[in-house]
Amino acid sequence: MLHERRIDLRVFTAIIEKCPDTGLFVGYIPGLRGAHSQGETLDVLNHNLKEVVELILEDGEPELETEFVGTQSVVVA
Repeated sequence: MLHERRIDLRVFTAIIEKCPDTGLFVGYIPGLRGAHSQGETLDVLNHNLKEVVELILEDGEPELETEFVGTQSVVVA
């Protein structure tokens, strides 16, 4: 009998900005303390954020400080 290993995937939403001074992409995960990083490309940033989240989750299930709801456009005349 073959035993399958179950993998639970978690998905987190990151906010990403580009620093005009350094040209680096900077990202953080709202509500997850310490989940922030930077990278020269979006792929590098994603890899770095993944590593940070994995390290945070090693200590157990973190208590979220806030809950990400979404984004909203603000129109100003």
